[in-house]
Amino acid sequence: MTHTHYELYRRSTLGTTLGDTLDELILNQQITPGLAHKVLKQFDKSINEILAARTSVRCQFKGHLQTYRFCDNVWTFELTDSHFRIDNDSIQSGKVKIVACDGKMTQNPALVPPPATTTFPAPPPPSS
Repeated sequence: MTHTHYELYRRSTLGTTLGDTLDELILNQQITPGLAHKVLKQFDKSINEILAARTSVRCQFKGHLQTYRFCDNVWTFELTDSHFRIDNDSIQSGKVKIVACDGKMTQNPALVPPPATTTFPAPPPPSS
């Protein structure tokens, strides 16, 4: 059975850097767009599995809730004047956006929202 994984981490520093590197490899005709797509799918799978298996830190936070949304089983919260406490550390922030997905949903691909479309630039035409 194939599992679908959230693509949230593609917007992280690591995901963005991977995407930029894949774009460059495609433009230099070193890999195909199909291979780049497979690499991104593996990144989605690996990052979701690693974070689920190796993180156990709990975070408490409070702030003023400005907006919230629930769409396709994804919660989005926007807070102002936020205070976060992780173990013995505290962090304050003026504005925070939290996106929360149900990790258990990746066990049932029928429940996972469809992935965002990823497009890669076309390689330049061969030089004559």
